[in-house]
Amino acid sequence: MELGNLAEFLVKSLVKNPDMVSVKAFDDEDKITIEVLVSKDDMGRVIGKNGMIANSIRTIVQASSYLNHDKYAVINIDSF
Repeated sequence: MELGNLAEFLVKSLVKNPDMVSVKAFDDEDKITIEVLVSKDDMGRVIGKNGMIANSIRTIVQASSYLNHDKYAVINIDSF
């Protein structure tokens, strides 16, 4: 599974408005940057208490990247 698709699946599973989720992946030389945009109402669900859910999403995506011998993955989460 592509890392962007994995991040999109995880985030859409958490939010109330999955249609409002936008995920874009940018491939650099040494890393893959994944931009996740969610609505302001769902921001708390994606970040979680003390950022635990966001860190869990990052861990899962990075583990998938490692298992597939991919590049380092960076996930940025923001709202619109």
